[in-house]
Amino acid sequence: MNNDLNESINLVSQIKLGLADYNKNEVIVCPSFTSLESVNAVIKNSVIKLGAQNLYYEDSGAYTGEISAKMLKSVGCEYVIIGHSERRTIFQEKDELINLKIKQALSEKLKVIFCIGETLEERENDKTFKVINSQLSLGLKDLSAIELNDIIIAYEPVWAIGTGKTATPQQAQEVHKYIRDYIRENFTDESAENLIIQYGGSVKPDNAAELLNQPDIDGALVGGACLKSDSFLSIIKSV
Repeated sequence: MNNDLNESINLVSQIKLGLADYNKNEVIVCPSFTSLESVNAVIKNSVIKLGAQNLYYEDSGAYTGEISAKMLKSVGCEYVIIGHSERRTIFQEKDELINLKIKQALSEKLKVIFCIGETLEERENDKTFKVINSQLSLGLKDLSAIELNDIIIAYEPVWAIGTGKTATPQQAQEVHKYIRDYIRENFTDESAENLIIQYGGSVKPDNAAELLNQPDIDGALVGGACLKSDSFLSIIKSV
């Protein structure tokens, strides 16, 4: 929940300018709902894609304050974040709800950035892999290997978000490998190989390259460091 309309337009305009001659990777920005349509106009004819931070799992109805997949599509969104750690921890979203949201997004041809991750207490009690397994199995319940082609998985250890703490590259790689192995065992080898797994957890210009150099880390889900164009551009170019 950062940046009003003008701030969003200014930030994305600076990012677009910094990527004028850049086409090496896919870049997705996910501004607040009130900025989506205007940001979409700014990023036209650039490498930047548009995503939203959340949605609801119904098409329409008496769900005051919620946003539908169709609404997001209508303002130019190609992606949507589902299951972000803040949605899970602050707004108490459960895996079953997240699964419904993923299915709804895919049914409307929105690509999904599906977030998973453990708390500090869970890590300290050696429950990381148990938690990740549960979030994957419930979040991806009843989905096919074909549908998985439109899903990015983002591993964001809750204990490393906004705390200044970062999982070491080795800790992050260990979980990313576990996720890829899970997909291989429960879907197909091709699904596992093609899957993009992002790391999210205090990613900054000074740690991005080392994290992204790990074999199973394919990208970054960037939070605070994307609110300044120079730091976000530095992370993008470190890929």
